[in-house]
Amino acid sequence: MKFSIADLIIFGTYCLIIIGAGTWISIKVNRRKDSVNYFFASNTLPWYIVGSSVIAANISAEQFVGMSGSGFAMGLTIATYEWLAAIMLIMVAIWFLPVFIRKNIRTMPQFLEERYDSRIRTILAVFWLFLFVFVNLTSILYLGALALKTVFGINLQYAIAGLALFSLLLTVGGGLKTIANTDVIQVLFLILGGLTTTWLALDTVSSGEGVIKGFSLMMEKAPEKFHMILPASDPNYKYMPGIRSILGGIWIAGIYYFGANQYIIQKALGAKSLREAQRGLVFAAWLKLIIPVLVVLPGIAAFVLNADISKPDEAYPWLLHRFVPSGLKGFIFAALIAAIVSSLAAIINSASTIFSIDICKTHFCRNITESGLVNTGRISSIVMVLAASLLASTLTGINQVFQFIQEYTGLVSPGITALFILGIFWKRTNSNSAWIGVLLTLPVPLVIKWIFPLLPFLDNMAISFLIISAVMITVTLFDKRFIAKSSGWELPEKVFRNDDKVFLWTAGGIPVVLLILYIVFW
Repeated sequence: MKFSIADLIIFGTYCLIIIGAGTWISIKVNRRKDSVNYFFASNTLPWYIVGSSVIAANISAEQFVGMSGSGFAMGLTIATYEWLAAIMLIMVAIWFLPVFIRKNIRTMPQFLEERYDSRIRTILAVFWLFLFVFVNLTSILYLGALALKTVFGINLQYAIAGLALFSLLLTVGGGLKTIANTDVIQVLFLILGGLTTTWLALDTVSSGEGVIKGFSLMMEKAPEKFHMILPASDPNYKYMPGIRSILGGIWIAGIYYFGANQYIIQKALGAKSLREAQRGLVFAAWLKLIIPVLVVLPGIAAFVLNADISKPDEAYPWLLHRFVPSGLKGFIFAALIAAIVSSLAAIINSASTIFSIDICKTHFCRNITESGLVNTGRISSIVMVLAASLLASTLTGINQVFQFIQEYTGLVSPGITALFILGIFWKRTNSNSAWIGVLLTLPVPLVIKWIFPLLPFLDNMAISFLIISAVMITVTLFDKRFIAKSSGWELPEKVFRNDDKVFLWTAGGIPVVLLILYIVFW
């Protein structure tokens, strides 16, 4: 697919806006060379930047390419991840953020040390780094490069290198403040660009008779793609196991992802105040409700249009290649790059935060200066991106990369979610039980997978969470030696009280909308 002059101008304008804004903010940020400024934006982010930045970090090639591929393969049921995420963001805003902000928590490993002990902080800091680099960064780089290769014929390795370099330019200079402020622009591009692709796809389905007609025809031609609950006979049941895909392990994955995941929660930790952070998450929750329109419907449209592709993850690039007219290619390409780069930047920044604060400063350079800590973050960012770039092309044999990400993240979600939920809400949970929970985090889901290889991974997550939680509770109840130490954990008085009517009313509308959606598409 070739760019016209108009396409090049639009895409070039996008690049100039992002690079210009990022450079200007970086210059301002670098006047203060301290870690709070670099990693947490000096706690200056308002609600709309927090919400935009959370969505920009969350929506990437995983969704545009990977979730569209899952939409092609299984239909609207994959939207469960997005729609239920809106509820999970509200839960995190109500029950997690007040604890983190009132306790002045900066990183998730830091919370685990303050709640339990230093062993748990260290092992999970190392573990998160491996997860960020070898699962998150590699998969996003691969999916983004796959889109560039399919649509524009760019060599996969060159595409990976280009995305990595662009992300580093945004990340290394000014840290979170640069990322979060440019994310407002990135979100605007990715939403408008995504809506444009959906509009074109549905209009193509209707042969030019409009998107409403196109949507009706898709429901008529592929009714099996418009059910949230898959029957056991469906070949994708292993990914979305019927009613359990709504009531089961997906809640474990979501609470972990939005409540205990550094590269998501770090945006809220950089907010001006708890109120701004909570409003930011409810804003992100509302944006979550429209994401399936951007990323799932195009995949279903590609299915209805009988896309000649070899695997589902090629559905979105196929649409861009076949149906986007000259003059819009540059805009939609900018939207896709915005989604990819903003997520990469968020993960790079958070991974470098954990390395600098939880590993380097805690274990190797206790007396490191503030400027030294910032430089450590910058150097570690470059090293991690190089490692992820070298590994990204190894994902070429995977059929649905979005499902790969969910399944392998799901191996760690149950144990870490148990640590956080019991740690926050049950005062007696002690460090000994937490340590055992850490040791069981990988073995339990792996053993369940070995014994029941056909068990859907969402069910595996739910069962693993219950087993690990039960073991932690049992150890705590019978381990009298640690009760005295655990009693030192106290939640701030009235920590969950919320008198912000704006937050309460806007948050209350989310369940109502979801109820309507699930009634319509049951």
